[in-house]
Amino acid sequence: MTPGHALEAFTLAAGLLTITPGLDTALVLRTAAVEGPRRATFATAGITLGLLTWGAAAAVGLGTLLAVSRTAYNTLRIVGAIYLIYTGIKMFLQSRSSSRSEVQEVAKTLNANSGKRPSQWFMQGLLTNLLNPKVGVFYVTFLPQFVPAGVNVTAFSMLLTGIHVIEGSIWFFALIHSTRMLSRWIQRPKVKRSLDRATGTVLVGFGLALAFDNRR
Repeated sequence: MTPGHALEAFTLAAGLLTITPGLDTALVLRTAAVEGPRRATFATAGITLGLLTWGAAAAVGLGTLLAVSRTAYNTLRIVGAIYLIYTGIKMFLQSRSSSRSEVQEVAKTLNANSGKRPSQWFMQGLLTNLLNPKVGVFYVTFLPQFVPAGVNVTAFSMLLTGIHVIEGSIWFFALIHSTRMLSRWIQRPKVKRSLDRATGTVLVGFGLALAFDNRR
């Protein structure tokens, strides 16, 4: 397989995996719909940095630790599961505890939690990604399949990571843009609460799946 063919094959495979619904997609959709495009962009930036970090770790061989060390994998798995479950439950409870009037709810949605710093949305995206060891294992096992013989493995792996990150960013920004077209509908309090509950359920589900993942 030539480098050109490897890049073409990886771009297609990574693209298909990118648009497959997952945790990052759920987080970006919910943030864009409830908190607004600006905060969703910061969350996307955090996810992107997480992908770059995992890709770089895999490229230089550090990510291999997760593939061969059960202790390292399980430690990160439990921490990640706790974080996801906590975030999901918190989001779900917030959707149930609201007793504001319709006008107050809409005003809150339009303000999009303006009191929070953008760094908080960035960190949420970053931690959600970094605390998921399956992302690291994905890079360690997936990237080598598209590294042809005779190339600099580290440099080529980083190139593949860059392609994946670009595809992910395009996909996330497309999702963010799509919420703008549905903004009036999304700003309805009942829709907002439903999105919070759905996303909270997804986060808890991913967290539980991660906590009880004993396949390694």
